[in-house]
Amino acid sequence: MPLSPAAEREHLHTRRIELHGYRRADGLWDIEGHLTDVKTYGFKNEFRGEIAADEPIHDMWLRVTIDEGFVVRDVEAVIDGSPFRICPEITPNFKKLIGARMTNGWRREVRTRLGGVEGCTHLVETLGAMATAAYQTLYPALAKKNKVHRGLGKPAIVDSCHAFASDGEVVRKRWPQFYTGSDS
Repeated sequence: MPLSPAAEREHLHTRRIELHGYRRADGLWDIEGHLTDVKTYGFKNEFRGEIAADEPIHDMWLRVTIDEGFVVRDVEAVIDGSPFRICPEITPNFKKLIGARMTNGWRREVRTRLGGVEGCTHLVETLGAMATAAYQTLYPALAKKNKVHRGLGKPAIVDSCHAFASDGEVVRKRWPQFYTGSDS
């Protein structure tokens, strides 16, 4: 079901974040992200001159390579479009994520390593969304290998959102030993 009808309005800005997950031949996994920001109108920019309507003001790419344990093995960041000449200079900093785990606490870890002047707001935002894409990419393969949950405690996904509430129907059916509802 779509949103309800909107009030009369004028479309000004579109941000797109597209994420793709890949299994590599070498056993690692690539999660790629592409962020664009476009305006519906043209405007002047000190660095680039005129930026036309529908021309990206931001055009940025990320590739995060992880292993089955969600440990970051490599990162590549590219800025093809930005409002300032110096923006692409920050991309080597994204290698600081090598060794981090793309699991619980990922956004906090990204902010610790790449927050503020150490990173790019737009690429950092994209990295946050990439963790979910990584989980969606790896889950089927890990579940097939029985590596998602080995009975070592409550699965990390429990209580991570409304659907996986420990007192809810999904947990009661999938992980009854961790169900905390009133009829447990």
